[in-house]
Amino acid sequence: MSTLSSGWYVLGEQVELFENEFAAYCGTHHCIGVASGLDALFLVLKAYGIGQGDEVIVPAHTFIATWMAVSNTGAAPVPIEPSQATYNIDPGKIEAAITDKTRAIIVVHLYGQPADMDRISEIANKHNLRVIEDAAQAHGASYKGRRTGSLGDAAAFSFYPGKNLGACGDGGAITTNDSGLHQQLQLLRNYGSSIKYHHDLIGYNSRLDEIQAAILRVKLRKLDEWNTRRQHLVRIYHDCINNNELTLPSAPSWASPAWHLYVIRSPYRNDYRKKLEKAGIETMIHYPTPPHASGAYINTHHIFMLPITERISSDIFSIPIGPHLNENDAVFIAETLSKKPAT
Repeated sequence: MSTLSSGWYVLGEQVELFENEFAAYCGTHHCIGVASGLDALFLVLKAYGIGQGDEVIVPAHTFIATWMAVSNTGAAPVPIEPSQATYNIDPGKIEAAITDKTRAIIVVHLYGQPADMDRISEIANKHNLRVIEDAAQAHGASYKGRRTGSLGDAAAFSFYPGKNLGACGDGGAITTNDSGLHQQLQLLRNYGSSIKYHHDLIGYNSRLDEIQAAILRVKLRKLDEWNTRRQHLVRIYHDCINNNELTLPSAPSWASPAWHLYVIRSPYRNDYRKKLEKAGIETMIHYPTPPHASGAYINTHHIFMLPITERISSDIFSIPIGPHLNENDAVFIAETLSKKPAT
């Protein structure tokens, strides 16, 4: 109520407080609140001067916003196949795709699982490339004891309502230790202006509003507790799902995932989804159509051969995960999955 009664709804005290608190949570010097996760990625690329004629390495298996952020700058996304163990970008395939046009690597911590950042950063340093984290699904995840959002040159977060840290509408943020980037982004998100009606560059309207910032400040205090709850549910799934037709997700020893999604793989996906639906258990596919096969990219001049991505997309499905579930819910879902569909 205090935010509503203040009469200040854009770029005010609540946004500044949330930016400070979220930067501290992630372990970075700066945070910039913006309107969405897509805008967060796009604005980082623009601030680094990436555009027409440039190339950006992206995961082939990801939500399409990762690619769109690159395309919206005029640069070209260059997809890399995922590791079949983690579904994240395979570091061993990156270097072969680097050209003299490559400017950056976008690393997605897909489903809340941190990517192998040391190997990726080593490649980026060798070729003088920026490393940008797409941490839209990884709020609170950590890699070798460091939070996602602090592992690259900059990181983009989404606060879409379904995220581990979700607003009551759209929202996003960028975290970074780069003070120059921070200053540039403050201008870019606000019409290129730091003083009202004085515009130093061509900018955009992409601002986290005060009400969403106030909501996020409250929810941030609960994020670790909620993520711990997700981890407990994952242990139940791992212990109770017993079915050789299913491949369960796993995490390397150096990763502490946020478990935004719990993604199972099976050649009998449709049978299991129907079985779960009959039991009243909702499932989803993240994601049924890879970006390169979508209408947005199908007519580009690039012909992408991405068989691993296509195979994964044909097999995966997500089961419920989140702090709203109780132990009995998780056990029921696990027991339902452990029984093979009737043939």
